[in-house]
Amino acid sequence: MKYFLGILLFLVFSVEGSCQISLPKLVSDGMVLQRDAEVTIWGWASPGEKIQISFQGQEMGTVTTEEGDWKFQFKNLKPGGPFTMNLDGENSIELKEVYVGDVWICSGQSNMETTMSRVSPLYPDEIDSANNPEIRYFEVPKEYDLTGERTMLSGGSWKAVNRENISDFSAVSYFFGKEIHQKYDIPIGLINSALGGSPVQSWLSEDALAKYPEYLAEVERLSPEGVIDSLENLDQERIRNWYADVNSRDLGLKSNWKSKEIDDSSWQSMQVPSFWNESVLGDINGIVWFRKSFELDESYSQKEAGLLLGNIVDADSVFVNGEFVGNTTYKYPPRRYTIPRGILKAGENTISIKILNERGPGGFITDKPYELRFGDDSSLDLKGKWKYRLGAKAETLQPQTFYRWKPQGLYNAMIHPLLNYSIKGVIWYQGESNTGEPGKYKAMFSDMINDWREKWDQEPENFPFLFVQLANFMESQDEPTDSNWARLREAQMKSLEVPATGMAVAIDIGEWNDIHPLNKKDVGERLALAAYKVAYGEDVIPGGPIMESYQIKGDSVVINFKNIGSGLQIRNGSILKEFAIAGADKNFVWADAQIVGDKIIVHSSEVENPVAVRYAWADNPDEANLYNKEGLPASPFRTDDWE
Repeated sequence: MKYFLGILLFLVFSVEGSCQISLPKLVSDGMVLQRDAEVTIWGWASPGEKIQISFQGQEMGTVTTEEGDWKFQFKNLKPGGPFTMNLDGENSIELKEVYVGDVWICSGQSNMETTMSRVSPLYPDEIDSANNPEIRYFEVPKEYDLTGERTMLSGGSWKAVNRENISDFSAVSYFFGKEIHQKYDIPIGLINSALGGSPVQSWLSEDALAKYPEYLAEVERLSPEGVIDSLENLDQERIRNWYADVNSRDLGLKSNWKSKEIDDSSWQSMQVPSFWNESVLGDINGIVWFRKSFELDESYSQKEAGLLLGNIVDADSVFVNGEFVGNTTYKYPPRRYTIPRGILKAGENTISIKILNERGPGGFITDKPYELRFGDDSSLDLKGKWKYRLGAKAETLQPQTFYRWKPQGLYNAMIHPLLNYSIKGVIWYQGESNTGEPGKYKAMFSDMINDWREKWDQEPENFPFLFVQLANFMESQDEPTDSNWARLREAQMKSLEVPATGMAVAIDIGEWNDIHPLNKKDVGERLALAAYKVAYGEDVIPGGPIMESYQIKGDSVVINFKNIGSGLQIRNGSILKEFAIAGADKNFVWADAQIVGDKIIVHSSEVENPVAVRYAWADNPDEANLYNKEGLPASPFRTDDWE
């Protein structure tokens, strides 16, 4: 036994003693380094090992620390590329296709994650023609850690914009990077560190959380070794049992309802798209099967086709003529399936859909495409009457607990490992997951911005932070209303008080029935416009009009704005909409609003003594139409501070 341990220790120390140069994932082929900055290149090797580096004609040497760490710092790197970087120690590494330009962190939640493949129906030519080796993209692994700050990423690599890669790129990141590259003709590095559903507190460091004891207490409760693993295992077991139970009772599986040949004459009918709680089926959860038959002539048989099924709540499995063509496991992604050649036949064809609904209304989201599409640009509308039958009723499945969204977890795993890497700034798209408590957002968001700047050891003027205000979402209202989404937008707007920040207003490019609107090109370009002003010092109007002050004059309220540019204008009609006014009773009514010079005058015959005005103050103010003449929408606002 002692002999075995001696051999083992010998092997361990032999490996440690001959440790070769290793590098973090960010320092790799294809990377973009920040121009006009102190750039750190770092890594690991054997303790006391001599390391040399050469790049852009600069050569340096160092000796690793007792822990095996080493680093070099470059200044005045020349923009451009591709260059080669060489590292020599006990081994040699040559890094190829290294560029120098501007590096941006792209962070937030799912609207920053949303990929080019997801938005591809709007931008097919953009994807087909993608080819720019000077725009590089790095996807940070989607991980969390509540036990401490990580120093290394578990994976990731730099990828160039090309036809093979672009579908996986964040759409907002890509369109932003493309605009910056086109304007300044420099390489652009985009480091996407975003996670769907994440609240702002998950991106705060432990230091920043010191002001929020309730969040620190939550971290302390969950951080001991094994606690989260145990809780996650229990949660996953609960969910697995629910799925196993409902699937085991599914009459559709037992009776092969996916088959084209079954007799569905006794099934009931429902209009698609709609939710089944609006039908005689009622408000239930579980499995419901849907079927629709349609005729095709000989010219379309044996062809490949696209099958668009809008959005379905929650999960679906789709069969055509009994053949499986695809499935989606949660409600948000657009259902875009391909029917392979040979499945469609001349004559009658049948689509069967198994929908599994966990909670809330189940069914088909309206105002989405439901159709078959063929290569000759012809299509077959699938809206209308579908047959349906209950497969299995189930109790409501309570949501999964997402520990990855807990305070500081994403900062520790997805931001802290990036801190050695010099950057130009940050673009940020997040806020949806904080709409439940909008009153807390401004402080936490501002603290996060300042915290990141401190952790990167950068002054505000050298660390621009640009963010997207929440888009319009959910059903519009006929009368003035309060709104947590409007209050969150207000918190975002007030965060512009933090130096060197910019905001892209997106109140006009959302979709009422999709929290992930497809128009990401305008978002990226509006962020780029803010960058021209905040990050690059250009003399431009960085966004739409923002309410600056107001005066009450008799029965009217006069609103003053900044970011007016060359003037205010009305879009989509001749009358300003979404303005509401109230007196001391706090009862808001729709108001008349007029542009007078660079001001808006608001009044209503129903309010003799106005006290407050609100504009676009709703989840989805879909008729908001105040813009500047540069074509940028005004930010929603209110003049009151009523709870």
